[in-house]
Amino acid sequence: MAGVVAIIPARLGSTRFPRKVLHLYRGRPLLYYVWREVSRARRIDRVAVATDSREIVAAVREFGGEAVRTSARHRTGSDRAAEAAEKIGGRIIVNVQADNFGLTGAALDRVVARMEQDRTIEFATLAFPIGGAEDLADRNLVKVVASDREGRALWFSRWPIPLVRDAGARYRHLGHIGVYFFRRAALRRYAEWPRTAAERAESLEQLRILEHGGRMLVFETRARTVSVDAPPDVAKLDTLYR
Repeated sequence: MAGVVAIIPARLGSTRFPRKVLHLYRGRPLLYYVWREVSRARRIDRVAVATDSREIVAAVREFGGEAVRTSARHRTGSDRAAEAAEKIGGRIIVNVQADNFGLTGAALDRVVARMEQDRTIEFATLAFPIGGAEDLADRNLVKVVASDREGRALWFSRWPIPLVRDAGARYRHLGHIGVYFFRRAALRRYAEWPRTAAERAESLEQLRILEHGGRMLVFETRARTVSVDAPPDVAKLDTLYR
């Protein structure tokens, strides 16, 4: 059984961009670019795409990847990753959202290395410093507030949190990157927990962890990923792949 497994949940039912993961960019499906980047991580032993779609399975196998069939009932990528992990194993599971482009293997390796050193870490994720007001106001860019002392996630929101009330005040806002690191037992617990009110309201699966008392560490990175949420966003990839 592989020690560290990366799972990329993928589906065809994106509401803003139907069939997004199979959209062709420079002759290859978008999903290929995420798979390729994750596969470059040195500390990840196995990479698999988890999906309920036969079309996605066929596309993954065509570009040389591994695909795992899962149920169509899952409401979140982490729930889908949990089912896949039960089938293929892994001590540490890295759930990478299928529309995260530009993610580096080095960023993933850093968190995996820390989890291998510190077995008390059950949940972890990545974030980057937000540099401008436009990003701060973007509802598609999730913000995370982390404690200064230990980097523990306090809350996630699509709104700019915390609100800087006074004009003279300064705060270093963080943007969340859609990658979740789980210990195997922690991912099992996640899948058993019921969905929470805030998770449903914000449509942010990671809030389930916080609302059920889980401790999630936030690791900062200089890597800035590009998220493709709608067809016009595909053009953003030209800044990554030249």
